Amino acid sequence: MSGGGNNVVNKVFYATSYHPIQAGSIDGTDVAPHDNGVRRALLCYNAGLYDPFGDSKAAGDPYCTLFVGRISHLTTEDTLREAMSKHGKVKSLRLIRHIVTGASRGYAFVEYETEKEMRRAYEDAHHSFIDGREIIVDYNRQQLMPGWIPRRLGGGLGGRKESGQLRFGGRERPFRAPLRPIPHEDLKKLGIQLPPEGRYMSRTQIPSPPRRKGCVSDREEGYYYRGEERSPVKREGSYHSHRESESAHRRRNKDKEERSRIESRYDRKDRYGDKEDVSGSKRSNHGEERPHKRHKHRRPLHHRRSSSRDHHHSSDLDT
Repeated sequence: MSGGGNNVVNKVFYATSYHPIQAGSIDGTDVAPHDNGVRRALLCYNAGLYDPFGDSKAAGDPYCTLFVGRISHLTTEDTLREAMSKHGKVKSLRLIRHIVTGASRGYAFVEYETEKEMRRAYEDAHHSFIDGREIIVDYNRQQLMPGWIPRRLGGGLGGRKESGQLRFGGRERPFRAPLRPIPHEDLKKLGIQLPPEGRYMSRTQIPSPPRRKGCVSDREEGYYYRGEERSPVKREGSYHSHRESESAHRRRNKDKEERSRIESRYDRKDRYGDKEDVSGSKRSNHGEERPHKRHKHRRPLHHRRSSSRDHHHSSDLDT
């Protein structure tokens, strides 16, 4: 076990995957549920009762979709569309309403035309005001965060102190760097991600949303934006670097090596002519292909001896 110190008091970290027990912990190190909501979410988590793709209304590209929360109950779809269109072209919008009364539930999903526009809104629309109400913006965790359990089942992220069921690890309420010893073995047994000791972030740093596989960007390589700055800053040892991006990086390097090897062979072919094929046959020091030795066909020894006897026999007959 290891613990934190005074140098990590103001440091935080964010969840890249969801676990109900960890979400209910202020520092992400709890190993047992502490309220009934977490127990209910843990039951759904272990039994696989929640299907994040089972909602037929949740259409659209999840990588271009934002979650908008804490919306005023008086805000309409038109007002919300007008406000979110300031950051990009809105493709579709779904304001969640009560199934019986039709009243707004206070949150919505906004899909943009491109992922670039979604990321711009992700950075700029957070803590903006619509109809006098401060909103929060996050990426579509329902479909992009592994293990996600929604708030109605005891999960979710954020929350208010009045509810008594706060959830941590999200953009609005991240995990605090642990000040107590970290139970590494217990966390591993439960499948809970370990705190990134020595690689914590500050609250002014913006966690990057996940990107689709195969997409290369500054964010994938561990970049982030600090405050209102727009110049990318490299974050060494990024906690949000995914294993998928690391494996993709290794595959790209392997492909580059293979391409450079083939190109070097073609360069040698252009230099020495057509005597060398792409597979790289061996050449002599002068750049010429080594000729294969051709041996004359020689008859077996017993054939040579028999022919010699026949020759002498024929000569005797002539005499």
